[in-house]
Amino acid sequence: MSTFRTPRRRARLALAAAITVTAALTGPVSQAASASSDAASPGAAGLGDPIFPLDGNGGYKVSRYTLDFDWQAPKTPFEAATTIKATATQALSRFNLDFAGNTLHTVTVDGKVAKAERDGDELVVTPGKPLAQGKPFTVKVTYTADPTQIRHRDDAIEDYGWIPTPDGTVLYPQPNGAKLIFPSNDHPSQRAPITFHITTPAGLKAVANGKLTDRVEQSDGRVKWTYDSEQPLATQLAQLAIGKFTFVDSTGPHGLPIRDVVPDDLVAPTEQYRKLTAEHIAWLEERLGPYPFNRYGLLVGDTDLAVALETNTLSLIPKADLLGDQVSAERNLVHELTHQWTGDSVGIKTWSDLWLSEGHARYYERLYSETHGGVSFEETMKTAYASHDQWRHDYGAPAEPTEPNLFKRMRYDGSTLVLYALREKVGQETFGKIERAWIAKYNGKTASTQDYISLASKVAGQDLDGFLHPWLYGAKTPPMPNHPDWVVNPVQS
Repeated sequence: MSTFRTPRRRARLALAAAITVTAALTGPVSQAASASSDAASPGAAGLGDPIFPLDGNGGYKVSRYTLDFDWQAPKTPFEAATTIKATATQALSRFNLDFAGNTLHTVTVDGKVAKAERDGDELVVTPGKPLAQGKPFTVKVTYTADPTQIRHRDDAIEDYGWIPTPDGTVLYPQPNGAKLIFPSNDHPSQRAPITFHITTPAGLKAVANGKLTDRVEQSDGRVKWTYDSEQPLATQLAQLAIGKFTFVDSTGPHGLPIRDVVPDDLVAPTEQYRKLTAEHIAWLEERLGPYPFNRYGLLVGDTDLAVALETNTLSLIPKADLLGDQVSAERNLVHELTHQWTGDSVGIKTWSDLWLSEGHARYYERLYSETHGGVSFEETMKTAYASHDQWRHDYGAPAEPTEPNLFKRMRYDGSTLVLYALREKVGQETFGKIERAWIAKYNGKTASTQDYISLASKVAGQDLDGFLHPWLYGAKTPPMPNHPDWVVNPVQS
């Protein structure tokens, strides 16, 4: 995600409430059934993330989401269903889904009605009988979706959830807004493929992550669109957009399919910068290795929200970015494209690891911009160095964010500075090897800050923990290698 907007107000952090369960069995039951019930316990209501402790859920692993959306009109509620295929990772007496902002109708587990209760942003589901450990099961939730559901953060995210356009919608699920759209295991470490079935009125088109696999015109004139994400993705990277779109197809390096999704009246005005995508991909492949997915494209957002977002295989770029100057446009285009490698393919294990995603995206954004009309990378980093103690004071160290400060400056230029310092420490050639090894090892996986430190140490042939730990966690900014003249400004309270 890339933005240069000024944050507004603070989002609230949900707090977990302890839950105790007492089970009473009546009537004759077999000894085996009794033992199974006694062994079953509730899945955790959250994964205990240091930033969002209630995000994600314990006790099961999702293998696929299927979303059925019967879209009607902008800002108009519509009927929806989410089917979740999962496997119990423990004997489950009940489990939670992250779900908020919609009117619940029915919940079934393996086709049988289950008890379901709302508890804030949690949907607590109790099946008719416990689920055995290792058992595959299917949950179906029907509800009325409300495409006016929007929340706000007082940082670079600004508004998130359902973001309206003049004739439809786009999605901003980051950081934890997927639960406003569909019931899910809404944490970046929990990834699964998604199948989308979206029915639209005649004259509107639907797009989602991945590949268009079917388009069926129905007898009433409505059109059903089916997309398959093809690869697993985090819920915060899901995209589903509806509007009066033109699909613009082209080809990238090695025959990579590129499909831009553009509001009809913005096709010509945005063409100049959109057509640079193939060049951007080739430039990043030289530094990070092969593009990690089967396809790519830009979704041009016809909204007033000037925030770009790295939704999987389909980066959301606000129209303002593509109608302004080229240097600014390319910065955001390269930033979101870089995320396809770092943040999308190589995911983060916890929100405290966000610096790995945003820091890398900003690093390559600024590296590219330096030779394409932008400012000097070194001068930018010198400026960031001067402010680094202040950012540590205000927003937390790069790998120690707090919830209100998650998407503040420290996670962008402040985190890029850590990568710059590492490059100065080990040299450009070794740093390049670290970066390519990082992508190659964790492609399609999630990774942590410690994973990066360990891999960097291995590739560099030296223990870098003592060097990187103060940069990532310390209260004071360490000296910058090779730049003894760089000075950190005093902290202003």
